[in-house]
Amino acid sequence: MPTTVTMPQLGETVTEGTVAQWLKRPGDNVEKYEPFVEVSTDKVNAEVPAPVSGVLRELLVKEGETVATGTAIAVIEEVGSKAEANRMASDEPVPGMSQEPAAPAPAAATATPRTNGKPDAAALRGASPAVRRLAREHDVDVRALRGTGSGGRITAQDVLAAAGRATATAPATPAGTSTYAQPTPGTTIPLNQARRIIAQRMVESKQTAPHAWSMVEVDVTNLWKWREREKGRFERETGYKLTLLPFFIRAVVQSLQSFPLVNARFTNEGIAVLKEINVGIAIGLPSNLVVPVIRDADRLTIKALGVAAGELVDKARKNKLGVDDLAGGTFTVNNNGANGSILSAPIINGGQAGIITMEAVVKRPVVVDGDAIAIRHMMNSCLSLDHRVLDGYTASGFLADLKRRLEAMGPEGAL
Repeated sequence: MPTTVTMPQLGETVTEGTVAQWLKRPGDNVEKYEPFVEVSTDKVNAEVPAPVSGVLRELLVKEGETVATGTAIAVIEEVGSKAEANRMASDEPVPGMSQEPAAPAPAAATATPRTNGKPDAAALRGASPAVRRLAREHDVDVRALRGTGSGGRITAQDVLAAAGRATATAPATPAGTSTYAQPTPGTTIPLNQARRIIAQRMVESKQTAPHAWSMVEVDVTNLWKWREREKGRFERETGYKLTLLPFFIRAVVQSLQSFPLVNARFTNEGIAVLKEINVGIAIGLPSNLVVPVIRDADRLTIKALGVAAGELVDKARKNKLGVDDLAGGTFTVNNNGANGSILSAPIINGGQAGIITMEAVVKRPVVVDGDAIAIRHMMNSCLSLDHRVLDGYTASGFLADLKRRLEAMGPEGAL
């Protein structure tokens, strides 16, 4: 019998998705759990597996089309179903399937047909979703590449290398074309799905949640010394660099435990105070913004938080984040200081009560005990809060508690 496949919900706050690419065509056989369509949201590209084995009967949504989650996108005729048996017996053509025999697939090094200047969808099926997306962005035909990955797989580096060779020999970018990762003055950058939904989410957050803002100044001199003492050993043992981020997350988690309202969300039924503490980490990429989540962050040591953060940052930069990596966040930390920022007012991640920043650590003279002046490592921490959930009293208490915890860290201690 026919099985209707619907647009999946790739994340708890995701309400729609875009069919980025059909990996199968009408008439193709599909195996259960075999990827047959690539779906894109503002946070992730994911291959969707077939729920049953059979023949892809009909495509209900075009490539590039955005539909709500739960919308029917395809029909698969299950193997062994009565309709499929009748079709095979009568040689009835599947809608959209050519009657002519298929031509043999071209060799991997042969260039494939292109439609509207882009690689044909069938040419991209052997690469991962991230690599196919990269190929589309750079207009690279992956079937003309020789893969350097395991088993000859096409990698992102292969695509970027080909794009670099093409740029070196191609004429200047035509007027009117530009990308977010490579903006050209005097051009208009078309909105891809990610940028369109990011814009929508940011506007919704500002319009829905009345943002308030507060800041504290933190003396992290002792914490800085602790991190300097531990960073070499941490990198040798884990392979990741030790930044201030895991220390900061640890202090944030402890303050969230002391001020549970900050780890809450506003609903029509009331303020839901959340049991789990899942900390999102805002990560800026050349063409996107993602917020992967460290789950149950309250159960992790500083060292474990450093490893978890390092893994998520690494996956984000390699476009390997999955749906589970991005779901379930209850509060967000944004390390703006990594880019030199000393003061910012971030927009709250939808469905949360607040977002806090780590700003740049700056050495400057500070008045200390006894009215002496000393050179200290100082950092601002900025909190944007949903005023429907939090009042200034609670928010200020949370920030004061966070400041106290950070200033009490180091210079000795165990990760």
